Amino acid sequence: MHPVLKAFLSGSFSGTCSTLLFQPLDLIKTRLQTLKTPVSGSGQAGMMALLLRVIRTESLLGLWKGVSPSFVRCIPGVGLYFSTLYAMKQHFFSDRIPTALESVFLGASSRAFAGICILPITVVKTRYESGQYHYGSVYGALRSIYGTEGIRGLFSGLTATLLRDAPFSGIYLMFYTQTKRIVPYDQLDPTFAPLVNFSCGVLAGVCASVTTQPADVIKTHMQLAPEKHQWTGQAVAFIFKNYGMVGFFRGGLPRALRRTLMAAMAWTVYEQMMAKMGLKS
Repeated sequence: MHPVLKAFLSGSFSGTCSTLLFQPLDLIKTRLQTLKTPVSGSGQAGMMALLLRVIRTESLLGLWKGVSPSFVRCIPGVGLYFSTLYAMKQHFFSDRIPTALESVFLGASSRAFAGICILPITVVKTRYESGQYHYGSVYGALRSIYGTEGIRGLFSGLTATLLRDAPFSGIYLMFYTQTKRIVPYDQLDPTFAPLVNFSCGVLAGVCASVTTQPADVIKTHMQLAPEKHQWTGQAVAFIFKNYGMVGFFRGGLPRALRRTLMAAMAWTVYEQMMAKMGLKS
């Protein structure tokens, strides 16, 4: 089997595990970002209040609404990201370790490529999670969006998605690789290596999540109402006018938890699988 294909399969498997576990956090994040009224009459929409309301009104399984498009998006998407990243590292940095700035370039360009390829599924996933759309299936949703909004509807929020995902992956990879460099693996019990890698991933994820949160809010609004927000500036103006600066950080906690834990788990599983295949990740 070609090494790039091995990287794709390892990435796809890691994406499957992390998506299934952390889908509820993604749903809560999407609902918080588009909430029009406070939860339970409180001054601000709370994550726990919304979580309980979803369970009460839509059952426990309601927290996994949108998991089908999440799988369709993440299984090939994470596989594409890791296989592209592996191919680029082998082509450009086969004889040395990338610097911090080069890690940003590797992570950002790999994520941008994967993000563009799977953006139509991302649009469907966002609409499923919002609770504002009721599609029968992922394929039906794609047909419906294309029929009513054209190709532009399938790629709505492209700029905001790239502004969110590319910097996140670039910053994440930089912090992740730099943090791992200071860990004395030669003095570490091999059984603890996955835990150390996961901890490095959590630290990197927090830094990257906070930096890219505003772009995630903008992307959500553009994908839920493309007729209202036809370009990024309109979405920015709408959010600022209706919610103020704090509006750009709505849903930040569940997103930071999900993205951080999901990325940390994906990288840990990916690196363990690559090591078992005899490849350096």
